[in-house]
Amino acid sequence: MAGACCKCSASLSVFKRSLSVTSRSSAPASRPIHTWGRLGERGALDGWLAARPSALKTVSSYRHPVFLCFSCKEAMSDSLRTCYVYLNQTSRSFAAVIQALDGDLRHAVCIFYLVLRALDTVEDDMTIPVEQKLPLLTHFHTHLYQPHWQYTHSMEKDRQVLEDFPTISAEFRKLGEKYQEVIVDVCRRMGGGMAEFLEKKVTSMKEWDKYCHYVAGLVGVGLSRLFSASQLEDSEVGEDHELANSMGLFLQKTNIIRDYLEDQRDGRAFWPQEAWSKFACRLEDFADPQHLSAGLSCLNFLVTDALRHVPDVIAYLSRLRNQSVFNFCAIPQVMAIATLSACYNNPMVFQGVVKIRKGQAVTLMMQATNMAAVKSIIAQYSQEMLQKVCVSDPSRERTLHMLSVIQERSLCQDSLASRAHTHTHTHTHTPLSPFYLSAAMLLAALSWQYLSATANTSTDHTH
Repeated sequence: MAGACCKCSASLSVFKRSLSVTSRSSAPASRPIHTWGRLGERGALDGWLAARPSALKTVSSYRHPVFLCFSCKEAMSDSLRTCYVYLNQTSRSFAAVIQALDGDLRHAVCIFYLVLRALDTVEDDMTIPVEQKLPLLTHFHTHLYQPHWQYTHSMEKDRQVLEDFPTISAEFRKLGEKYQEVIVDVCRRMGGGMAEFLEKKVTSMKEWDKYCHYVAGLVGVGLSRLFSASQLEDSEVGEDHELANSMGLFLQKTNIIRDYLEDQRDGRAFWPQEAWSKFACRLEDFADPQHLSAGLSCLNFLVTDALRHVPDVIAYLSRLRNQSVFNFCAIPQVMAIATLSACYNNPMVFQGVVKIRKGQAVTLMMQATNMAAVKSIIAQYSQEMLQKVCVSDPSRERTLHMLSVIQERSLCQDSLASRAHTHTHTHTHTPLSPFYLSAAMLLAALSWQYLSATANTSTDHTH
């Protein structure tokens, strides 16, 4: 295994395992997680993708896990190296995106992810009795300062992050205090929220927002605070919790909407009762073709609710100054708006899997590297949804209003400070050097492999 990169701002380290091509005869890949969304249950594609056949061929020729490293200045410790092994094992998509971040923010976000992954593993494990799970969730944050604490009774596939939690917590304690404070606080609040919804169904729309805040909005708040703590972004990014929360809620709601059928088959229910009870007696009725019209009405109602977060997404992204942070945040958001557009008024939500095509994903991820392009993408998909609004849809007026607001914001050139004029913020802006672009293109090739590996696990949706 080659040496691992650590402090270099333009470095990139990726495990072959994290984005390797899986043959069609092999077991399906575990579902990718969303950078801002619920860790264990929902997924969306992250990363910077582009078609680079030569790089793809070179990377895919490896048969063993390797680090691909550029401009390394020092090697990782064994324990930090192990943390990146766990990162690649538990997340195929998030791993590549994290490792493209600049400076020490990379390690902070890696540990942040693994801590929340461990917490989420406890929450997802249905073999843990409720009386044991409740205190585990509410006190989980305290174990970050207990060097020998571990949990060895989990049956979940990602249980290694609990069994070897001492390695993760050791690296956590090596982080700067500014990072530790953020991670502990978010872990405490998320654990409390998970405990609250452990035996509680999501009934009202208000509770849906609250649930999504605990499992995704807090991730957005935590990441934003880490961005600011690293000084790669201004303090206002970490201080505006409302915008950060909206970033997480938009992704989480999109995934919940898309995954209706899969969640039903797994015995899970995340669509709020206040919404589905307007159109059916039972949530599972929507999977019956006889109730398709009612299902589409409920689907469009929830899509419209998710759309109200898009203006905040535009405002948030407009504030970002660092290129690696911008890519990290923008790419999942444009993937989400494309996914939401694919879901809107689409019967396939109740009959199969709705997924944007690989080529479409490649185009989006190549384009979403500046604010003007992101606004253009958002305007494009809002227009696409606008053309699908039915005259008879019960949410028609509200949907048209939200799409109008989104188009106004996405076409406006003065939404906060445009990233096109970041030359005045040289203390946080990282220029796109030829080296940085080369590293990004390698990540693009790896990400293309990831898309190919997971393509056989779901049916592509064609607009």
